[in-house]
This record gives sequence, C-alpha cells and structure tokens, in this order.
Amino acid sequence: MKTLIVLLGPTGVGKTDLSIRLADTFHIPIINADSRQIFAEIPIGTAAPSAGQLAKVKHYFVGNHRLTDYYSASMFEQDVLQLIAQHPSHTFLMSGGSMMYIDAVCNGIDDIPTVDDETRRWMKQRLADEGLEALVEELRRLDPEHYEVVDRQNPRRVVHALEICHMTGQTYTSFRKGRSPLNPQQSTPNNQHPTPHPRPFNILKIGLNREREELYDRINRRVDQMMAQGLLEEARRVYPLRHLNALNTVGYKELFRHFDGEWSLDEAVERIKGNTRRYMRKQLTWFKRDGSIHWFHPDEEQEIIHFINEKLQTNPSQTEK
Repeated sequence: MKTLIVLLGPTGVGKTDLSIRLADTFHIPIINADSRQIFAEIPIGTAAPSAGQLAKVKHYFVGNHRLTDYYSASMFEQDVLQLIAQHPSHTFLMSGGSMMYIDAVCNGIDDIPTVDDETRRWMKQRLADEGLEALVEELRRLDPEHYEVVDRQNPRRVVHALEICHMTGQTYTSFRKGRSPLNPQQSTPNNQHPTPHPRPFNILKIGLNREREELYDRINRRVDQMMAQGLLEEARRVYPLRHLNALNTVGYKELFRHFDGEWSLDEAVERIKGNTRRYMRKQLTWFKRDGSIHWFHPDEEQEIIHFINEKLQTNPSQTEK
C-alpha cells in the first residue's frame, strides 16, 4: 500500500524549506496543499516555492491554474487521488496549510446538503440588511465550534454555514465532522477527525509548530520580505480581478483597500501582518483537534526523518522515485 506523508502547520512555520529537504532525502514528489499557490499569477503573496525549489524536487499543483479558473477542495481531492493512484512512486509528501484541502484528501469531502434557493435568497437579503457582523454573532451562537475556525471576514463562508444551520436544524460542524444529522451527539473518538471515505493508501501526518512569539516574528518579517519582492506590484496587476474568490485572501484584500483609498500603504501592510497572525491562530486551533498528527519543531529535522523511516520501515535510498 502506498503512503502519503502530510506535512502541515500554520503559515510562516517553515513548511516549504523542510518539505524540499525531506522530499530530496526520500526521493519523493511533493503535492502542494496550499489553496492559493495553485494560481500562477500570485506567487509572491502566497509564498509559492521558488523556481530553484521547483527545479530541485518535483512539485504538483503549484501555479497550474489561472485566477479565473474555478477550483475547489472537492476537485483537489479527486486530482490528488488520481495522481497517487497513477504515479509510480509508493510514497508522497503533501505539504501545506490549507485546512479544507488537507481534510478533503485525508478524510473526503463531507456530505454537506445543497442549500435550497429560498434559504439562499433569504440569507443573501439578511447579509445586505443586517451586515456581516450580525451574522457572525449569530454563527457564534448557533455553531460556536465552526465560529472558532471560520474566516469571519469572509461573508461567503459565514453565510454558507448559517444557511446549513437554518435549513437542516443542525450545526455546520456536525456535517464537517461526519456526524449523522440523526445523531448529532455522535463524535469521533480519540479527538481524531473521522475518515468517512477510506483511502487506498496509508496517511502519516506530521505537524510543525514553533513558540507563538517566534511565529509572530517570522510572519512579520515574511510580510516585509514579500513587499520587498514586489507584492504591491503583484497585487496591482490582479486588482482588476479583485471580485474573484481566489483573491479574497490575506495580502491582497488589504492592498486592494489601499488602492481604493481607504488605507495608507503602511496601514495596509500592518493589516496584512495582523490578519496573517490571526489566520495562523485559526490554523493551529483546527490542527490541534486532530489527534493523529505527530508534532515536531521544524529544527527537529533528523528526528522527523527517523520518525518517517520507522513508519515506512525502509531506508531513504530504498524509496522509489
């Protein structure tokens, strides 16, 4: 049976550099699990692997789509399953921090009901009449667990969760966690995410984390580095496409407000740093609920290699390309 090693962790922790070294050590390809790095037009703001890194190790799903392409976690799930099934390698390294994409591959997309037209129109009108803040507060009351991890500045995601709550009488979380709507108290033991869709490969999850203040500092410095690399110009190039969901993400939406005259450039940059730190905390909240993740500090590279070797019961030189 094949093995999928999943290297995950919050933004700025150091996944990219370590994934390159691990993939090189084990002679295995990397599957990118960052939902924004798949878009070719925005490599700076998404901290996509450099040309040198891409040349060193074979990567999949980096810069392979345009911003105008529709792409989803469900499509990513199917693409990755097909790749693993058809690729000659017996071992793969999936690296990234996009929670929904990782869950889609490891657990499968949950059977979340389709929202009916009446509920969709009603919630759209409520968003226009009451505003996002009121709906976020309602989500906190109806589904406090999803409230903790959802992007509360993203109207589409907040509204969709409330649509499910009102239409089904169940929490959005109950569907995301694979609980039966007939038995919402049913949960997965051992604090692990469920696996409602069995996979024809083994999954080995490795989490990376650092001290909180160290992560904050790395995030702040990385934003400064992105600006030095040309993030402002990159955002200006894609500004005409700002209505696309792919650009409703940290780094671009703040600069778009600068272009609109709402914020100074300095304020926009500070907002990017603050929102990135906030997103980092949400990622950790999500990941910490998965008891199947084995956690390491990124500097513990030899320990991680030893851990993988033990699980694979093989030497790096024996891993197939």
